[in-house]
Amino acid sequence: MRALTVRSTGPLALVEDLGRAGLAGVGVGRSGAADRGSLRLGNRVVGNPEGAAGVEVTAGGLEVEVGEDAVDFCVTGAVCEVTVDGRPVGSHALARATPGARIRLGPPRDGLRSYLAVRGGIDVAPVLGSRSRDVLAKLGPAPLERGDVLAVGAPGGEVPTLPYVPWPDHGGDVVLRAVRGPRADRVRDPDLLVRTTWRVTERSNRVGMRLAGGAVDPAGDAELPSEGVWRGAVQVPPSGEPVVFLADHPVTGGYPVVAVVVDADVDRAAQVPPGRDVTFRWVDAP
Repeated sequence: MRALTVRSTGPLALVEDLGRAGLAGVGVGRSGAADRGSLRLGNRVVGNPEGAAGVEVTAGGLEVEVGEDAVDFCVTGAVCEVTVDGRPVGSHALARATPGARIRLGPPRDGLRSYLAVRGGIDVAPVLGSRSRDVLAKLGPAPLERGDVLAVGAPGGEVPTLPYVPWPDHGGDVVLRAVRGPRADRVRDPDLLVRTTWRVTERSNRVGMRLAGGAVDPAGDAELPSEGVWRGAVQVPPSGEPVVFLADHPVTGGYPVVAVVVDADVDRAAQVPPGRDVTFRWVDAP
């Protein structure tokens, strides 16, 4: 049987694909992998469609046991030690695990979220067209627990030979490019966002990256009616401490969106662990 049995999960392990697009109008967010680019890359390495489901592992600790058939796999995203029965096999490269072997992902050396892509994809039942877990809506497959058995789909086609697999750089200064948001006029000084060095707090999760280190003051007391929000929106609640919305953000919000992180940088934001500093830089809207 092509399957993986979960032996340990670490802090959080979720099945994720690229999400359920097009349902915001009925109140369902897209969700999906917090770092979409890393999931796409892992699927390319193992010969899956880019949207196939994999396992998103936060802060390492996942261990799975291979079933009766060998599996080809790749770990992308946050760089971590990857072992098969204790033997290092490396990340960001194609590897194979034989029946009964155990694949383990250690704590990330940099970044926050790693992705286990398996040839054939994780074949759990889709909900509203997606195999993704939305932690805010509690929609989709439940967070993984010890003893869970994950079916693996049938492989299709040949595994491509990739001449180069990018090795991510999640270290160094984190600078997020952003355009001014539609409600920048609702705060006294929107440029404070780019003049401040912000610290990622422990209250961050897949819903949003919560920041501390200053306060963006409102321009008045007028309330803002709830309106649609999206991935990468930078919302300022009454505390003045910004929140960058990530994969499982709500579909509406009533606090002003003072900036929007460009989509290419939202994956980077999803890899910033608590305690790290981030800054913003204004760019022109495309």
